[in-house]
Amino acid sequence: MACEGDDAPLVGRSDILTSIQADLLTAGPGGTAAVFVTGESGVGKSRLLLETAHAMRMGGAAVLSGACLDIGDASPLHPVLQALRQAGVQPAPGPADPSDGAGALLERVSGELRTLARGRRLLLVLDDLQWADRSTRQLLLYLLAGLGDVNLSVLAAVRSESLHGAHPLRRVLAELRRLRSVRVLDLAPLDVDATVELVRAIAGAEVPTEDAGSVFKRSGGNPFVAEELARDLRDGRVELSDTLREIFLSRVDELPQHAHDVVHAVAAGVAPVEHSLLARVLPLPEAELIEAVRAAVAHRFLTSAADGYRLRHQVVAEVLAHEVLPAEHAARHRRYAEALEALPGDLDHTRLAHHWQQAGEPERALPSVVAAARAAERLYGYAEAHRYWALALDLAPDDSAERTDLLSHAAEAAHRCGEHQRALTTLEQLAARPDSPGVCEIHLRRARYLAAAGRTATAEVEYERALAAPECSPAEKASAAANLAELLVHLGRYADAGERARDALELAERPDGSTADLVRASAALGFSLAFREDPDAGLAVIRQAVEIAERSKHPDEIGCAYLHLAELLTNPLNNIEEGVLVARRGAERLAAMGQGRTYQTRLLAIAANGLFRVGQWAEAGQVLDDAMRHRPSGADAVEILLARCRLWVGFGDVRADRDLDAVATILAGGGARHVLPMLTLRAGLAMWQGRHADARAAVQRGLTETRSDDLVLLGVLAWHGLRAEAEAQAGGEVPVDEGAVRRLQAVVERMARGVGNAAPPVRAVVDGYVDLCAAELSRIEQRNDPALWARAVQAWDRRKQPYPAAYSRLRQAEASFARRTRRTAATVALREAYETARAMGAKPFAAEITQVATRARVALTGDVELTAVPVRGDDGLGMLTEREREVLAAVAEGLTNREIGQALFISERTVGVHVGHIFDKLQVRTRVQASRVYLQAA
Repeated sequence: MACEGDDAPLVGRSDILTSIQADLLTAGPGGTAAVFVTGESGVGKSRLLLETAHAMRMGGAAVLSGACLDIGDASPLHPVLQALRQAGVQPAPGPADPSDGAGALLERVSGELRTLARGRRLLLVLDDLQWADRSTRQLLLYLLAGLGDVNLSVLAAVRSESLHGAHPLRRVLAELRRLRSVRVLDLAPLDVDATVELVRAIAGAEVPTEDAGSVFKRSGGNPFVAEELARDLRDGRVELSDTLREIFLSRVDELPQHAHDVVHAVAAGVAPVEHSLLARVLPLPEAELIEAVRAAVAHRFLTSAADGYRLRHQVVAEVLAHEVLPAEHAARHRRYAEALEALPGDLDHTRLAHHWQQAGEPERALPSVVAAARAAERLYGYAEAHRYWALALDLAPDDSAERTDLLSHAAEAAHRCGEHQRALTTLEQLAARPDSPGVCEIHLRRARYLAAAGRTATAEVEYERALAAPECSPAEKASAAANLAELLVHLGRYADAGERARDALELAERPDGSTADLVRASAALGFSLAFREDPDAGLAVIRQAVEIAERSKHPDEIGCAYLHLAELLTNPLNNIEEGVLVARRGAERLAAMGQGRTYQTRLLAIAANGLFRVGQWAEAGQVLDDAMRHRPSGADAVEILLARCRLWVGFGDVRADRDLDAVATILAGGGARHVLPMLTLRAGLAMWQGRHADARAAVQRGLTETRSDDLVLLGVLAWHGLRAEAEAQAGGEVPVDEGAVRRLQAVVERMARGVGNAAPPVRAVVDGYVDLCAAELSRIEQRNDPALWARAVQAWDRRKQPYPAAYSRLRQAEASFARRTRRTAATVALREAYETARAMGAKPFAAEITQVATRARVALTGDVELTAVPVRGDDGLGMLTEREREVLAAVAEGLTNREIGQALFISERTVGVHVGHIFDKLQVRTRVQASRVYLQAA
């Protein structure tokens, strides 16, 4: 079973090899599958990769192979781009504008992979993944989530001893383990029998059991070490030292002198070491060099491929590194650096920086480090760029003139790659230098970094300082005021935003004013006007901002204007149809300008939210899938994740919890327009799962956001809070929190007072939530009033938002059935709610409607109506709560606790608690006895 060129058989791994191939061919929902093979050095991971790749290639799969570099600062996507180059593909460089970011590169690489696959399954083999750069890790998450639209299998090897502490790959593997199509396989060493079999396969069947057993003891079952010891046995070299280092050193010393030099040279290089580069590092005659390489390959220290030479195993380099004198180490790396500089063509600054640094010559390493940083930025690898800039700072003396420029670049790179705290720390170092930028620039950059870090209150203070600083020019103050207005809109403080926007517009109208500031301030002012005072005037201001932005042809300005216009139309003004059209038109416009990962993603999120509100959930899901292909980050990721969570909560998809955790991590604070929806969605998800205490906690956290003017967001939150209290009471699991109810009533009263000053469209939406809150309060007070629910139905029908209208119909019917009034009207309302739920795909909602219909003996389709069920107390089950009745009915159907939890959208543990309560109340001991009581009552 060995691959060509490997004389050792594959022992003890046949079942594993078969299992890996099966896993790689079992694709998940996104058409992807992956196996990550982890284990210690030499345990046989690379061999498994080779064997699997060989078998799948013979089976018709397209196979690409690449390896990660252990130099700490590899270029972005190195192993994948290396694999593509080996396949004859040269990915085109991205546009110079960095605003599109890594998303465009990920999509471009995905396109190259799709082209290579040509409809076949594509296997991407990645060795030494523990050294993967951040961009490669992001690409794996992107592809394995099914976002690359490639029928892809990934097979990767990871050295387990490298995954210690906060190694970034640990987080990636933890995330990927959640996917059903991903398997992480820990490859254990061989057992005694397999090791003996391996030794005898190499050294001969006549090897005594004692000697073969000694190999197992000395190798610990590590196949690589066992192979080396078996060859020693075969060649008569017995009783070598007990450590692997001594084994290797003894074998290296037996090499011919030139082969010895080749192994040391390749060990010091960055694999693969091209033949032309090795020839410059070791200035031997060509024939002697080839003969030396041939000897190193024959002695199984090196492997040779079209792109260069590699050590057969990294352990060799680790062993040799301990035996090299510091002067030898520096001299060898100096020769590498000089050889790289002498090669024709473009300099490989990544390797050159590494070698000059290892040679102990920081002043010669610095230019290449800076060049590598700029190259990484052109590839949108901001994490790698930040590492290079940080390295450049380490290499540059404190008193060097270029240190200020390095600090400036390092701070911005840290900000762009999401290392916001490092960006702030570096910015403070920049500010402390005597030749630092002006005070105003520091204030503005600090504010941007703080806002991105979620520290919005401090960011606001920094913008205010910039406005108050006498050193700031009118143009800088205009920029500060415009950005502050944008921040205040994000915080939901529309009155303050309007005031700052007016200040910015006054400053921006000066001759040296910026179009960007004019657009940003106009958009913020228009949003404030439309929400608080005059929708027509506000819309006119924003539409004018769109026209100015279109004339400027600058993507930031166009994106800002379209975002405000689309958000205003789809949300507070409830002109959803036009808002979705604006969002889609803007998304297309920005995509053509290379803004796919930023503005296009946020506009698609707005479009999806609008489609969700009008009940077109399937179409909203397609829009979100398109947006997620760009792999957004930061605030853009928050927008799209919240939109997807909203849809998943509606569908009853528990993956929403994972996305909400991601949003909370990204925000680390943030404004009302993100925090309140996140907490509302947490409450909604918790209610579907029967976790009423968690729903209450999420809502109560949201009530601390007291400075927001956005009564719509407060209305949604208050409705969910009162709904959670009503659901808790109905379920009988958690008592009503009177204090929480009072706080929620205070919010509703604030809404009722404040809505009089709002624009009419905003007032109509807020009034709808006030109606819902009043109706939920009647449930809490055990006077569930169908008239209040009927009023809410009318309000949401006028707003053309089917979900809250259908929910109100459900509660109207439920209240009518409980009061035994207007049964025909209640039946019609329940059926209409059910049709809406089915059309949207709202499974938990449809399940709740079905439960109400079952209790009321109402057929949800057709004209047939079942006999009304007796009121509680007449059937022998009067002591059970509504939820306990639902669980008991499922028990009587023979469902397990897990199946009941899935049907009722509650946890298996909660089902067990309900079953225990049912047994106690009915005084039964088994599920059969409980079922008998239920059937007799029915």
